[in-house]
Amino acid sequence: MIIKILGPGCANCANLEKAAREAVAGLGLEATFEKVTDYPTIAGYGVMSTPGLVVDEKVILSGRVPTAAQVRELLAPLTA
Repeated sequence: MIIKILGPGCANCANLEKAAREAVAGLGLEATFEKVTDYPTIAGYGVMSTPGLVVDEKVILSGRVPTAAQVRELLAPLTA
């Protein structure tokens, strides 16, 4: 699983990465994390409001920072 955090590297981006890492650990998954800070690349995903969360090239969240539990809920169907 490849998880990308889209954003300029702000505090919200760091908080999203932390929540995503906690969620992955809580689900017992293995994932590679990447940070995407290039605005044209971010826009290429259709994300106009950061931070954004991309899992295996699919945008699953943008414009807010969820809790680790909310990220777990978003990731669970992708692991089935």
